[in-house]
Parts: sequence; C-alpha cells; structure tokens
Amino acid sequence: MGRNGGDVTVESLTALGATHVFGIPGQHALGLFDAIRRSDLSFVSSRVENNSVFAADGYARTTGQVGVVFCSTGPGALTALGALQEAYAACVPILMITSQIPRDGLGGARKGYLHQLDDQQASARNVTKTTAVVRDAAAIPGVLADAWATAQEAPAGPVWVEIPQDVLLENVTVPPVSVLTAAVPAPRRPRPEVAAEAARLLAAAQRPVILAGGGVRRSAGAPQALVALAESLDAPVVSTSGGNGSIPLAHPLSAGAWIEDRFTTDVLDDADVLFAIGTSFGEVTSNYGTFAPRGRVIQVDAEARVLGSNHDVLGVHADAAAALTDLAAALPVAGEPGPRRSGARVAQELRTRVQARLDAQDLAAEQRLLADLRAAVPDDTDTFWDMTIAAYWAWSAWDPRSGGFHTGQASGGLGPAFPSAIGAAVGTGRRTFAVTGDGGAMYSIAELATARQHDAEVTWLIIDDGGYGILREYMTGAFGAATATELARPDFVLLAEAFGIPVHAATLETVGEIVAGTFTTSGPAVVVLPTVLRMFAPS
Repeated sequence: MGRNGGDVTVESLTALGATHVFGIPGQHALGLFDAIRRSDLSFVSSRVENNSVFAADGYARTTGQVGVVFCSTGPGALTALGALQEAYAACVPILMITSQIPRDGLGGARKGYLHQLDDQQASARNVTKTTAVVRDAAAIPGVLADAWATAQEAPAGPVWVEIPQDVLLENVTVPPVSVLTAAVPAPRRPRPEVAAEAARLLAAAQRPVILAGGGVRRSAGAPQALVALAESLDAPVVSTSGGNGSIPLAHPLSAGAWIEDRFTTDVLDDADVLFAIGTSFGEVTSNYGTFAPRGRVIQVDAEARVLGSNHDVLGVHADAAAALTDLAAALPVAGEPGPRRSGARVAQELRTRVQARLDAQDLAAEQRLLADLRAAVPDDTDTFWDMTIAAYWAWSAWDPRSGGFHTGQASGGLGPAFPSAIGAAVGTGRRTFAVTGDGGAMYSIAELATARQHDAEVTWLIIDDGGYGILREYMTGAFGAATATELARPDFVLLAEAFGIPVHAATLETVGEIVAGTFTTSGPAVVVLPTVLRMFAPS
C-alpha cells in the first residue's frame, strides 16, 4: 500500500514539531488514524469530542505547544465546538483537523453522505481564527504550516482545517514531508509615539494602578516585565480572574485578584492613570458594569477589537511583553515623576479591607477549604478549575505560586477542568489537579476511561453538593427559590472504582490531607467531597 493523504498530514504535523494528537476516530477520518500507526505521534483517545479539545487545550496551556485534535465529520466536529469556544476566548493555540465527506459532496450538493452538513466550516467560524478545506493532498503541508503559525500568532487561538475522506485515502505522489517551517510573526510592538505617550502619562501619574489580565500570563516574559514596570512606577497591581498569577501574590505591590469586590473597583476607579494590559474590561473584570474610571486609561492588547470596546482609552495595540518592555525603556525620557503615593501601602490596605469583608461573613469553611487545598498541592502544580463555587473562590483566592492557574472562565462552560488536566498531565508528565462540581463532573465523567487508559497523573476533586450550586444561589437570590438546579447523580466513589481508579471519600476536615496523599502516588486518583459551599456576598 502506498502513502496517502493521511500520511502526508501526519508527516506534516511531525515536521512542525507535534508529538501528541487528541481525538476520537470516525468513519471519514480513518485515513488520519491509520497514518498515526506509521508515525511517532502519540495518540490520546478521549471519549467525547468536546473533551478531546479540552485535553488539547490543557496540553497547549501547560507545554506552550499547539494542541492538535483529530475528529470526524458532522456530529463529531459539531460536538467539539463548545470546547473550541473556550480556547477561542482564552487565546489557546489549537489545530483542529476534522475530516469531511468526499469532495463531490462539498458545496451544498445533497449526495446523502453520512454526517453531511451543508457547510461544516460555517459552524466553526464563530469559535476559530480561521477555517480551511484541503482539496488535494499536495496542499496539506502548506495549509497545515499556515494554520500552525496562525494558531500561535498573538492573540493565539484555535484554527480549523477540513480534509475530505477521499483526499485522506487516495495514494499520493507527494514526496515525504521531512522539513516544514511555520512562520509565526514576531510579537507586535507598540508604535514608538504611542509608547512614548503612555510613558509620559505614567511618569506624571500620582495615583497609578496596573490592571493585569490573562494576556499577561499568555505572553512569554510578560509577568517578569510587569513586575519590573510596577516596581519602577511604585504602582499597585490588581489582577483579573484570568490574570491571577501575573504577579506573585506575595509581592508587596500585589493588590490581589478580588476583581468582584467593591473595594477593588474603588481603587481602579480612583487611579489618575490606570494601565490595563491584556484585559477587555469584561463583565467580571468591570465588577458587572460598576467600574467607572475617573482618570486616564491606557489599554494594551494584542487583539485590536478589544481596544476601547468598553471605555475611552489610549489604545496600545501590542503584545503584552513587548509593550511592557518598550514602555519601561521609554519611562526614563518621559519626564521626572512627581509626588506619588506608596503602591505597596495601597495594595496592603486593599487586601486588608477585602479580607475583613470576607471575615465578617459566615465563610470560614470556604476559606479553610481553599487554604487546605493550597497547602496540599505542590507549588509548581498546574491546577484546573471548572465552573463551580470552589472555582469562583479560586479566581481570587488561589495563589498560583509557581504553577499554572487555569479556569474555564473565558467562555464559562461546564466540564473543562478534568479533560484539560488529563491533557496537561500527558504533555508535561507531571501530576495535575482538577476541581469540578458534581454537575460539571457529569460533562466529563467518561474521561475517567481516558485517564485510566493513559495512566494520566491527575488528581480530580469532585465537590458534590447535589446540583448546580452556583445557579441554585443565583436563582434563590433573584427569585426566592431555585428551579431545575437539583440533580440525580451517581455514587462517584463507586463509579471511579468501576473504572479501576483509586478513589477517596473526603470531608472538609480530611480533604487537604487526602489530596496531598495523592501526590505521592502514580496514575489517576479521584477525591469526592460531599459538601455545600457558599459564595461571598456581592459588593
């Protein structure tokens, strides 16, 4: 049997530097999967296509590589879209390679092929940077190289490539692909005159504040450059939920990440110059629309559409690390700074006021849980948090230390934590930690099989409160009663045992010790904590 389009695809990926592929086989995609057998690529077999993308997402976030997904046409491709929305919103580089029906059915012709859609690309365009269809095997290397570069170009994100079944299966005369270069553009630098104006405003500021978003954490070298700029300005740094970890929590200028707190919003409002980098001032960051800046706002982002989308700003279209570096270089010639308050004092006072507000509420159990988990999990662990009450706390209360802090908060869908943690564990070879509620756990429960099959080093904490806990709180607060939030669910301990995975039942008193113990073991582990947590009061 000669080489075919599937071989050209796998050769191209290998030449680009891919080592792992996530996905699920399908009828139209068999040529892709058969080619893996003749390659050095490692295949990670998920159980649901959406979770394949989440796994590739976690792999990409923790390894810095492009996450590659193979899936089949129609239902398989459409099932992946929810996870692609998270990757798109969170700027995670994913290369989604999906099969297609044979070429003679493309363009809307009703051939009656299995899985046929009128326009499969149309479904993907809302959650990807680009889409493409390959109609000849000779084009596969170039199309994949372009997609590989596009996925990584800031702002990074998922790209979508379709390869019809007959292209994958046909014998080819294309020479084997051994060298393939993807030209990723250099990070965008700010225009010099814009950098100079931003530096002038910052140098003259008496009450400067820095707001660090997720774009800082995604930009190589940006966290270190952020700390250097903050120190040169003596400016407190507030982190968004996505930006938590941009500056070490223990740094004197860290004002924390309590972005949903009125005291934090007041500090942002009061800045005479607010330097916002890598954030769009979205719903959560703006404390649900209550943020109203009284001073000048400088907004830096690699995504042009973000600039000025919510406030009047001096827009700086640039990569975070490049902007921070250029601004630091421009400060010495921007003028002598005037009298300026102590940024460390502002940061400390803010954190003290926030903690006092929390302590005035009946939230000792929630604060203890986060503290016990932080003590249990090694400092350098990549942690993954689903959309559950514990995660809503973690957005602000978790100290990432030297580990990665990853949430599903960008798009807000349920289910990403566990499959993402599996992908990260496979990619890094290190134990990861995932936290999910019982409702979110059912979105990814099938991936217990994936964790067992691949012996993924992942600890999965399921917090079982009997329903959609945060929606229960929202509805009770708004309407006095909750509807459709209570759930029948399995015995998670017995279920994990059925997959052959070590499982531990925990209480609030023992969960920290149990989680810590899983980090001395190998392979997957599940911890089940039955408890009802509460959110802190809105302010």
